[in-house]
Amino acid sequence: MWTGAAICYHSIIVARVKLEQAYPKIAFRWRSRNWWARLTRVPPECEHLEHGGDWMATYNPDTLYLRGKASLRRRPARPEVSLCRACLLSELETELSGYRGRVVAFEPDGAAFTQYFFVGVEEFIAAGLLPDLASAITRRLELPAGDCVVCDAPAAWLWLSREEVESLDEVPRIAMARGEPRCARHGAQKLCATLTNVSEANLFYMNSPYGESGAYLWI
Repeated sequence: MWTGAAICYHSIIVARVKLEQAYPKIAFRWRSRNWWARLTRVPPECEHLEHGGDWMATYNPDTLYLRGKASLRRRPARPEVSLCRACLLSELETELSGYRGRVVAFEPDGAAFTQYFFVGVEEFIAAGLLPDLASAITRRLELPAGDCVVCDAPAAWLWLSREEVESLDEVPRIAMARGEPRCARHGAQKLCATLTNVSEANLFYMNSPYGESGAYLWI
């Protein structure tokens, strides 16, 4: 029920936040920032990727791809970077915990996923979701969230494990699965803990949430 449209990685000529301003806690490899890297459009890499590449992700926080076409969700946009798991999670947990919208997050298949990204509800169809899948997720976002299963605070997230929803083709299960309601802080912790448990990964694309509501999807 998901078209799985490929992402086109052509650069967008726009004003962007400087690397040091966007990621002040991360040190980047010099070789990934020199003139050759810029010429060949290689994203800056965190210094930890110098000696290990078992786990890496291309993080493009403010860019959404709509059927392969890049669309900025924030201006000026933060630059695309390649990060190890530790650096990625340090950025993600802060970003996700501070997001005040509603989220339906699907647990990815750790052995097979190559992208894990947020799509706002307004872009479901434009991003390639088929209508029945878009409707099922939208309905879950519209239902009362209840209380967080961890702290009893009002929930903003609904976490759907692979035990409940194995793939995005399972629209009836998406509509009926109980899921785990979580507040923003514990939703962020759950997503980051899930990525921590993936021993090896090479993710071509991750972004940050935006707008008032949406879903974290994987392909």
